[in-house]
Amino acid sequence: MSKQELAVIGQDTDGDCCGRLASAPLDDERAAELAKVFKALGDPVRLRLLSMIASREGGEVCVCEMTPAFDLSQPTISHHLKLLRQAGLIDCERRGTWVYYWVLPGALDRLAGFLTTPQAGQVPA
Repeated sequence: MSKQELAVIGQDTDGDCCGRLASAPLDDERAAELAKVFKALGDPVRLRLLSMIASREGGEVCVCEMTPAFDLSQPTISHHLKLLRQAGLIDCERRGTWVYYWVLPGALDRLAGFLTTPQAGQVPA
């Protein structure tokens, strides 16, 4: 796997992609996969981009609407969006000259589920 390729989490078929952080120690492979996703989220620009996309009414946003919110060039914004796509958090579609982005269904829920610890008295999932 090159430095530019990030594994898409939660794409397996058994429905329990990640388990929970507190349920069992991660093996080396799983830790490496999740670290790549968290690395993609570890940049303030990418975190803001993801937030802009996820909070958008209708579920998708054009890159032309996101770029003015940053003091960065359009190619830099596109690079950050590419890293979020490679991490399996968002996807996109070109429509004419513009590209529209949306959060992949379940991507944020899988991360939230991984980070959630069971409440007292609850059996871990």
